[in-house]
Amino acid sequence: MDNSKRTVVVTGFGPFGEHTVNASWVAVEELKKLGLGSEVNLHVSEVPVEYQTVQSLVPSLWKQYRPLLVVHVGVSGMATTVTLEKCGRNHGYKGLDNSSFCPDSQCCIVGGPDCIDSVIDMESVCKRVSASGLGVAVSVSKDAGRYLCDFTYYTSLYLSHGRSAFIHVPPLGKPYSREDLGRALQAIIREMLELLDQAEEKIHCQHFH
Repeated sequence: MDNSKRTVVVTGFGPFGEHTVNASWVAVEELKKLGLGSEVNLHVSEVPVEYQTVQSLVPSLWKQYRPLLVVHVGVSGMATTVTLEKCGRNHGYKGLDNSSFCPDSQCCIVGGPDCIDSVIDMESVCKRVSASGLGVAVSVSKDAGRYLCDFTYYTSLYLSHGRSAFIHVPPLGKPYSREDLGRALQAIIREMLELLDQAEEKIHCQHFH
């Protein structure tokens, strides 16, 4: 098996605002301990809550690792479930980042499409994980919030032609522990890889028959 096909990059965000400990990065650190199995090279990266850093860091992750999938994880103060985001949006970025900066254009990629969907069927991932008895509630959303989470997701979707995912987690202890969140990320990303494998097999079948 070609190793480059089984590389997965997972990012979490650094502290911002009231989130002095960002549950997304804590969850990603837990995932790193658990791993994704022997067939997957897992790389993790902490992303600062800064638009300009995202604009350089996200492309460099794709270039450096050439991953099958990049999964970005962010915290949402309003979330009570682990939330799978279906799409990223290009416009409406008005919130200032940790450097008190926001893009003049208020968009990710000037001239890019308004909205890009992930190639991964989030409804299907949600159903599969929910049926697995994980003990962590999972839901699906179409609005990643027009801040750094959405900005990062759109940038990644644009670069990868949709081969990215975004997962929002609630703050720690509201209600899930770091271990719960780590297990949830592991289960969700395994399902995403399974779906990508199935799609790949379909393409090969169509190609050869």
